[in-house]
Order: sequence, then C-alpha cells, then structure tokens
Amino acid sequence: MSDRTPGIQPHPSLWRRIDIAARHAFPTAATLALMLLASAPLGLPDQAALLPAIALGCVYFWSLFRPAAMPPWSVFLIGLLLDLLGYLPLGAGVLALLVAHGLTIQARRFLARQGFLVVWLGFAALAALVALLIWLAAMALGFRLLPFAPAVFQCALSIALYPLLTVGLQRAHHSIADPEQA
Repeated sequence: MSDRTPGIQPHPSLWRRIDIAARHAFPTAATLALMLLASAPLGLPDQAALLPAIALGCVYFWSLFRPAAMPPWSVFLIGLLLDLLGYLPLGAGVLALLVAHGLTIQARRFLARQGFLVVWLGFAALAALVALLIWLAAMALGFRLLPFAPAVFQCALSIALYPLLTVGLQRAHHSIADPEQA
C-alpha cells in the first residue's frame, strides 16, 4: 500500500509489490495449506471432521477482519477443495462457505467492533447454520436421508476449534498477512 502523506509518492519497487501481493494472498494460501494438512493421514480419530471446521473458521475470520483478502472467488476455491477433500457432494461446501462469507460480510460492521466472546457466539450461530446447510445439501444432492448426528458433531467441533484457530490467525493478521507492513 502507499504511504498516506501528501505529495508525490515514488512507485513501489518490484520486491515491495511482490511483498504486498504475498501478504494479500496469505489468508487464502494459509487456509488451503491448513486444509491440506488436515486431510493428511495423521491417524487422528474423526480427522475428516477437521476439514470443514478449519475451512469455516478461516473463512469466517478472514471475511470478518480482512475481507479484501478473502474475496468470493477465493471462498469458492476453498469450498471446492472442501468438497473434493471432504468427499462431499460437489457444491455443498462451496454453497455453505459462500453463504457463510456473505453473512459474515453483512455482520462485519457490528462484529468487528466486538470482543472475542461476541465474535465467537456469532461464529457458533454461523457454524450451526453451515452444518445444517451442508447436511441439507448433501441429502438433496445425494438423493437420500442422512443421519443428523454428524452435522451436530461437525457444528460442535467447529465451535470448539475456532478459539484455537483464532490464536494463530490473529498473530498472522497483525504480522505476516498485513499489507500495511510491507
């Protein structure tokens, strides 16, 4: 980004522009990397449920605190990877994450000024909605009735994992992902 002082500003060097672009791309790249890590064979019980929890937590966080770095096309790519890695019907994760992104952007004006507890409660409501949406989409796209217990587990895991995710994402938000520090 450019300096905010008035007057003639020199064009940023190539390396500075690359640094700014890398910092701007960090939220999407970090989310994709965390999703790939969560899908690696680590031998954790119910490890497959980590994938949607991580994707939703990252999309929510970056859409709330750095929406310019998490545009809808990026959310679409994250949702597509979620569908492919999570064995969901194609489109279920995309739809759920795009709805989550849109709702987060709409609530951003209120939530961004609140403390962590209110932000977490907003995430809890969103996680419940997303779990329900994925469950309904999976049933509609699979043409079969699915049990509801996995959706409840997915919602609970997402809510429980969000504070842990936030610690790392908050540090990145104020350091490596901040284009103003380029």
